Amino acid sequence: MSEKKVIAVIGATGAQGSGLVRAVAADRDGPFSVRAITRDTTSDKAQVLKNLGAEVVSADVDDAPSLRRAFQGAYGAFCITFFWEHFSPERELAQARNMAEAAKLAGLQHVIWSTLEDTRRWVPLDDQRMPTLMGKYKVPHFDAKGEANRLFRELGVPTTFLLTSFYWDNLIAFGMGPKRGADGRLEFTLPMGSKKLPGIAAADIGKCAYGIFRRGPELIGKTVGIAGEHLTGAQMAASLTKALGEEVRYNDVPPEVYRSFGFPGADDLGNMFQFKRDFEEDFCAARNVLFARALNPSLQTFEVWLAENKSRIPIEEPRAVGNY
Repeated sequence: MSEKKVIAVIGATGAQGSGLVRAVAADRDGPFSVRAITRDTTSDKAQVLKNLGAEVVSADVDDAPSLRRAFQGAYGAFCITFFWEHFSPERELAQARNMAEAAKLAGLQHVIWSTLEDTRRWVPLDDQRMPTLMGKYKVPHFDAKGEANRLFRELGVPTTFLLTSFYWDNLIAFGMGPKRGADGRLEFTLPMGSKKLPGIAAADIGKCAYGIFRRGPELIGKTVGIAGEHLTGAQMAASLTKALGEEVRYNDVPPEVYRSFGFPGADDLGNMFQFKRDFEEDFCAARNVLFARALNPSLQTFEVWLAENKSRIPIEEPRAVGNY
């Protein structure tokens, strides 16, 4: 039996990376093994991955030498940055450069870069439709990732650029689920009007990424966008109503109101939702549900995800959110 090809996974204990680690580990007869890269190999989450059969290795995206060591001998890598830990686009760009250079030096044959659009291509900095943030961004946690695409291209790293979607898991972990209004009724708040929001179960991102690795050279150099469904706020509220057994109203607010909510990153997320609303056609077209299902046949719909996760959605007062 030939030796399996190693996929190194940055952020292996995170939402996207853990899904990929689990997908590779579950495919015991497949052509790949997985190297789970995390800053803390002693964490409970890291131990879970080790018990699944993953090789667990310590590295930090801020530490270029550690990345070079972690990528050594691997076939491919899944690369991702972590904006919400530090709120710094410049740090994201530096981290992306570290990963791209390490991938080049290690001679990796296939890299997946988890990226997003540089919204400044649609909304220039002097466009007054939405405020400019940090002096040079419209949606900082999008723009830095999109800008970083060129780093992989300029270095000639064989890369698939993976466009992800809104995590439905944000309803659980980041306070974006329904809230009780003053009248005691549940409301689901988004500044999306009647436009559709591409969404996905976080675990399905990793499964789709594994599907990309299994396709091999076919998708190198390509941009691949994935979603589980494209749904309006009203459609999401209707699904929440069905799952929770209590009416959930869609509370559509203007982006400027969302930006004023005051939690860390509210201005960034308000701009993000406005971008998705105002450029719905482009944003949805870049995220093909049918192709995502071809990569990951077990791709979940929102209702399927809700059936599994409804009990985990906290019904509480508004608080800070922290993901896209």
